[in-house]
Amino acid sequence: MLPGIYMNDAISVRIKINMKRNSSTKKEQQFWAYTFLFFPLMLLTIFVFIPILFSFVISFFDWELMASHQKFAGLNNYIEIFGDKIFYKALVNTVFYTIGVVPIQTLLALFLAFVMNQKIRGRAFFRTAFYIPAVTSSVVTSIIFVAIYSKEGLLNSLLGNLGIQPNDWLTNPKTVLISIMMLNIWTTSGYFMVSFLAGLQNIPASLYEAARLEGATQSQQFWHITVPMVRPVTYFVVVMSLIGCFQVFDQVFVMSEGGPNNASTTMAYYVYQNGFKYFRLGYGAAAAILLAGIIMIVTVIQKKYFPPYPY
Repeated sequence: MLPGIYMNDAISVRIKINMKRNSSTKKEQQFWAYTFLFFPLMLLTIFVFIPILFSFVISFFDWELMASHQKFAGLNNYIEIFGDKIFYKALVNTVFYTIGVVPIQTLLALFLAFVMNQKIRGRAFFRTAFYIPAVTSSVVTSIIFVAIYSKEGLLNSLLGNLGIQPNDWLTNPKTVLISIMMLNIWTTSGYFMVSFLAGLQNIPASLYEAARLEGATQSQQFWHITVPMVRPVTYFVVVMSLIGCFQVFDQVFVMSEGGPNNASTTMAYYVYQNGFKYFRLGYGAAAAILLAGIIMIVTVIQKKYFPPYPY
């Protein structure tokens, strides 16, 4: 009887020691977890959360950059924005830009990923070539395309060989926004191709094997296996593309400065123009808050009616 009692005591002591070790290990893990989280959260707070809060606050002020004092304006900035014709022009341009870029960009990225997922010669080279525009500075690519779109540029030279009259693409109100859209499609399709490529490589090969045994063609396999299986990736690509299109600025700034006659003014450029060109920071902040609200509404609508999973 006594050995059994001693054995039970020894087991209970071991359990207590193990519990203390596990507790100390857990506390140590929590310490390091909070330590590593502290610096990113601090940077987010300084460079993201505080500026957002500050922008929201000054949107209610007549905040002139060069003025010695600022006046509380209430909702006057928002009221003035809704009465500004240029704001509606910028909104229409941004919506048109988004409707034109997002579908073409998404389909092109999926097509490139599908081709690059096949066993073809030079696949690594072509993957790199398609991705290079995504990592190239947008300012640099914009400057290059300014030269391409000029009246004596490469595009007009090629079209001239086909008997088409030259056009100054960036000074024509009918073509300036479309020209910037084409640049954006070219620079971002390779970036989203990588996302689709990762999604394609996660599709089990057994699904295609079963489909082939059932007599499914390549087209049927693509529409009934590939497209449904990459739906979460498609959702991610479309959301990121929508946000990027609503925030497009650098190409507009470099290539056209919103002109001619505001034909290429987008919402992001409208915010910049009022905040840092006309030095109306309060008005620009109000426009930025409205832009953030529009992006949020569009994202919520997409998540509700076009979710990443159909169930």
